[in-house]
Amino acid sequence: MRFKNKVAVVTGAGSGIGAAVARRLAEEGASVVLADLDLGAAEKVRAEIGSAAASVAADVRSGADAERMIAFAVERFGGLDILVNNAGRGMRGTVETMEEDDWDDIISVNLKSVYLCSKYAIPAIRARGGGAIVNIASNIATVGIRDRAAYVASKGGVASLTRAMALDHAPDNIRVNSIAPGVVWSNYYERILETVEDPDAFVSALKARAPINRMGTPEEIASAVAWLSSDEASFTTGSMVTIDGGMTAW
Repeated sequence: MRFKNKVAVVTGAGSGIGAAVARRLAEEGASVVLADLDLGAAEKVRAEIGSAAASVAADVRSGADAERMIAFAVERFGGLDILVNNAGRGMRGTVETMEEDDWDDIISVNLKSVYLCSKYAIPAIRARGGGAIVNIASNIATVGIRDRAAYVASKGGVASLTRAMALDHAPDNIRVNSIAPGVVWSNYYERILETVEDPDAFVSALKARAPINRMGTPEEIASAVAWLSSDEASFTTGSMVTIDGGMTAW
């Protein structure tokens, strides 16, 4: 019960990595606010967790929503100790082919949201004597990938912003780290499977990106989030933990 009497907010908690993180933190004693643009999805996960969780609709691209989300957590559970900035989305496109509105949206969802949610969370975490922020970046923050210009830029920004935040808020006893997942199986890929001609070949290609020839699971990422959020990682800040099956070691 590493998180007994702790309060956490997880964005994008209605599915995938966010849902797994919320479950894991709650299993280890935390009270968890599940924030998602899709309140219905967050409610389903909240129902699984039980009374240790609460859900709230939040568009992390909006400063007003981010502020309301943090205020909800403080009012509901009495404070805030942990923020997991997980909400994100991807889209195909090069700088030549992407529309400007799509570029702006990817940057807002993936990068601006980290700034906005942290902006309002940090005073609440400071008031508790410190805590932890974990930002979900991506292994492509360091290696890149074709036809994903905005996504690569946004996740590289998350990794760099994490280091800046770690320096700025070390005096507040707030540790800030990021996680860089590789290909992690989720409902995102389940939806893509419905659109490809050869689902088996598609899955095989995803697995082949990693030397260990498989995809990761949301629960594996959740384990790393739990460690970084805990006192066991008290000497870890400004770091990016890569969990990609060796993909960036090729």
